[in-house]
Amino acid sequence: MRFGIAILPEYRWQDAAPRWRRAEEYGFDHAWTYDHLTWSGLQDSPWYGTTPTLTAAALVTSTIKLGTFVTSPNFRHPLALTRDILAIDDVSDGRFLCGIGAGGSLDATIQGGPDLTPRHKQDRYQEFVRLLDTLLTTDGVDFKGEYFETRNGRTLPGCVQQPRVPFILAGNGPRSLKFAARHGDGWMTTGGAADDLDSWWTTVAGLSHRLDDLLEGRHLDRYLSLDSKRYALSGPAAFEDAVGRAAALGFTDVITHWPRTEGVYAGSETVLEQIANDVVPRLR
Repeated sequence: MRFGIAILPEYRWQDAAPRWRRAEEYGFDHAWTYDHLTWSGLQDSPWYGTTPTLTAAALVTSTIKLGTFVTSPNFRHPLALTRDILAIDDVSDGRFLCGIGAGGSLDATIQGGPDLTPRHKQDRYQEFVRLLDTLLTTDGVDFKGEYFETRNGRTLPGCVQQPRVPFILAGNGPRSLKFAARHGDGWMTTGGAADDLDSWWTTVAGLSHRLDDLLEGRHLDRYLSLDSKRYALSGPAAFEDAVGRAAALGFTDVITHWPRTEGVYAGSETVLEQIANDVVPRLR
């Protein structure tokens, strides 16, 4: 099992930098931040840009992998995102993980444009991923799709990635699972909708089993966000229980959130330190 932690992009850098450094010192394998223009419940909170945050995080760390949790076509164009990916991956010396999803509803129309149906969001997402893959691996891309266009999109021979950065593809629906199984270097999920913790784990099991059927023997790293129904860092026992359940379902990686002082993911950094020092090494 590998362990990750998500640090929301809500802190001024003087307060954020120590968190990213400590994530590495605690021994986490990867650290993530959200890629949204705003996020449910925190619309009135400070919120900073994802790619500058990850670039700065790369400069204060040296070994931990860094990722988007997750980027989406809601407000990104594949060519502009290619530039950001190349920069972050270069500054971090190859430590970048590109988490990608179809995009939520809150920031889907904040810049204008239609509110797409779920089917059209999935169409756009798959076009986005395919074009992003082409742009990272090919120099000079002419493409005109339903949602995106590039005219001689340059990557340049010195920047072409072979292999490209890992794509960790998020999704729970039948189409997104099938797409992740075929095109992802990893799959990420927050589980399905549920009324209680046990029901949530039932949805996670169902998703993982469906992915098994789609993979047909192919290995795919699986990332589970643990905090959908119970904050996993509420205590060592809760964390150990969650990791054990995830491992039993075939997940290779789990992600929890850096404790906040109040509201969503509220918790104690003392508990985080205890889990990182005592529980995580035992569960690897």
